[in-house]
Amino acid sequence: MGAQDRLMVAASVVLLVGCTTTSSGGTAAPTSADATAARACATRVETGSLPDWADAGFSGDARVPHVFGAKGDIVAVLFAHPLRQHREDGSNNKILWVAQASTISPDPTAPATLVITATLDGTDTTVTREVAGGPGPSIIDVPQAGCWRLDLRWSGHTDTMNLVYAP
Repeated sequence: MGAQDRLMVAASVVLLVGCTTTSSGGTAAPTSADATAARACATRVETGSLPDWADAGFSGDARVPHVFGAKGDIVAVLFAHPLRQHREDGSNNKILWVAQASTISPDPTAPATLVITATLDGTDTTVTREVAGGPGPSIIDVPQAGCWRLDLRWSGHTDTMNLVYAP
């Protein structure tokens, strides 16, 4: 095995160990199942410009960490990145939820509240969070670090995304 191959193997192990945690928050030895789960629940945090439909209130070419829903109907603008299960600095896990205007129902009987059902990847641990008034500013905390799969419901629409919370 050449030096370049050893370097690639070492880098892969470091990445896997950094992405694999036990429920107590410590690091666990990576397994192929852990690696598959980490890849399956990876969060794609974008750092480029926000789409035009999501940049109201931002100036210029706003470049802020954000995650798109799987359908692209909603974006989570992450003011706290990385998100953390416990924030020692006193800051919050502030997320601005922005939905495309076409997904905001004109039907006054459709509930406007954004309902977030989050499930910790690989477990049956589920929590529900609500953002009154629909997509908008929020503080979204979860009880445990890890990759959370979010089912999002608002104004008769749905989307999903993954968000990772560090310890």
